[in-house]
Amino acid sequence: MTRFNVNAARAQRLEADGADWEFELDDEVFRLPREFPRAMAKQLSQIDDNDIDGLLEVLLGEEQYERFNKHTVTVQDVAALLEAYGKETGLPLGEG
Repeated sequence: MTRFNVNAARAQRLEADGADWEFELDDEVFRLPREFPRAMAKQLSQIDDNDIDGLLEVLLGEEQYERFNKHTVTVQDVAALLEAYGKETGLPLGEG
């Protein structure tokens, strides 16, 4: 019986897709994780479905979240961003 190697599978995924998914806003680049550590997944599960800021804060991290907040972004912008992120990474978010 063949043994499944988690580390090898992770390395293949990250080599194929990279560790981060990037988006641009007003000539500034932001990065979201392609894969969530379990601790982040737990944080995300505790956020209310309607808490857009809470979701973004966890995904972006403190430094990026502060930079992101300096931009004028609509709810529709965030919805489009999360939809694109979900399609690209297979991690649909913000669907309540």
